[in-house]
Amino acid sequence: MLLKPALFLDRDGVIVEEVEYLSRPSQLALIPRGAEAIARVNRRGIPVVVITNQAGVARGYFPEARVAEVHDHLDKLLSACGARIDRYYYCPHHPTEGLEPYRRQCHCRKPHPGMLHKAALQEGIDLQSSWLVGDKLSDVEAGQAAGCQTVLVHTGHGRAHARLLEKHKHLMARIVPNLWEAVDLFLSSLSVSRFAGWSSD
Repeated sequence: MLLKPALFLDRDGVIVEEVEYLSRPSQLALIPRGAEAIARVNRRGIPVVVITNQAGVARGYFPEARVAEVHDHLDKLLSACGARIDRYYYCPHHPTEGLEPYRRQCHCRKPHPGMLHKAALQEGIDLQSSWLVGDKLSDVEAGQAAGCQTVLVHTGHGRAHARLLEKHKHLMARIVPNLWEAVDLFLSSLSVSRFAGWSSD
């Protein structure tokens, strides 16, 4: 099977405005031009996959079922702009907070790359040719650990974490203002001939 590249996106602060422990669909607000950026990737037939930590579940701030409700509403907001997310992966765990079964060490919580590895296995993704866009160092660390190219956006927590990135020389990430600019870089990096043999259809 020919593996395909994907665009991995953190959710809060990258696609939607940052809300601390976002817990209700009504709190969702798309970051300007984010949906349009995703639509550009959709039109190229490249999978767009959300990778998000949702420790609010472990902390008891909202039930796990609420995550699906939020994602369903996000799908509607994106669809209205001609965009879509192909797959969502989330981690509801926290290593020290909350109650079982959510309070535990896991390999899916960023900065660990477990969600990316799971997506690669389930979706037939080539991690080496994929990119991850996030607004925190944990996103960059997860992407780097999985072998992806990484981009840090200034939206969400990005400006503060861009300053932190300067102190972590081992972490390699491009820094751009927003998801639109990140998609510019991602699409320009792809070789059409390299992936001409696959389609998401």
